[in-house]
Amino acid sequence: MTFAPIDKSAIAQIFERARSNNGWLPGAVPTETLRDLHRLASWGPTSFNCEPMRLVFVTTEEGKKRLLPALRPANVEKTMIAPVAVIVAYDSRFYDLIPKLLPHNPAARDLFVDNPKLVEITAMRNGSLQGAYLMIAARALGLDCGPMSGFDNAKVDAEFFPDGRWRSNFLCGLGRGDPAKVMERLPRLSFDEACQIA
Repeated sequence: MTFAPIDKSAIAQIFERARSNNGWLPGAVPTETLRDLHRLASWGPTSFNCEPMRLVFVTTEEGKKRLLPALRPANVEKTMIAPVAVIVAYDSRFYDLIPKLLPHNPAARDLFVDNPKLVEITAMRNGSLQGAYLMIAARALGLDCGPMSGFDNAKVDAEFFPDGRWRSNFLCGLGRGDPAKVMERLPRLSFDEACQIA
């Protein structure tokens, strides 16, 4: 299947003008938008179509208070005021759903059973990919994002995933960003610094 390039304004919205947000304007994100966000992110490719990403959309004051003890001080305010603080996690038993997600090869599940190293690598890699798809989808839907890793994963997991099956990867604020709290854009590596053509 071949697609034409999307228009430049869409590219700018998703990549060039989009920024990591450190502050938020008031206004809830409707549940239907969160459903659309997940639906769009789920279309991104993962190995074995394994879809290990799991999401907790923390929208209530009570939920954010549960996150509070795990946050580094610099991340407290922006997490507490974000309309949504998403825990982007992965399922350590994602492979149990492979027969549903890969119906033409359900036996692929057996590659992961009793292979914890492969499970961890696959879950983290593909869950991280899906987290990136989530942010691209959010920007496409007109939301701003504020991804962060400044928190204690073990504390988040103990509070939100006490059975140990889901494990946190990173947090991401969602909503309408406060332009006054956006930092200067930082440099990026050039093609020649970061790429080779072999």
